[in-house]
Amino acid sequence: MPDDKLKQLGERLRQARIARHEMQQHFADRLGLSRPTLGKMESGDPGVSIGAWMKALRLLERTNELDLLLSSAENLFEKYEQATTPQRRRASRKRP
Repeated sequence: MPDDKLKQLGERLRQARIARHEMQQHFADRLGLSRPTLGKMESGDPGVSIGAWMKALRLLERTNELDLLLSSAENLFEKYEQATTPQRRRASRKRP
């Protein structure tokens, strides 16, 4: 049974395809996938390979969104150090 998040992802893919006015078969052909595989993607099937999703993201010019997945967590200790460490300021020159 597909996960709700995968279903949502598949629905967003379907909406992106429809927004481009592409029929499922044409979009699948452009991806180099079968129409049933694209149908599985759009329904949120967890068995579809990440490679198929990469092809879809490339075609939709949205690969930059992958950077949001598993991005580095914010280091709160480093952030605290930066906030509490006084910044060095350059001494101004006095003119005679």
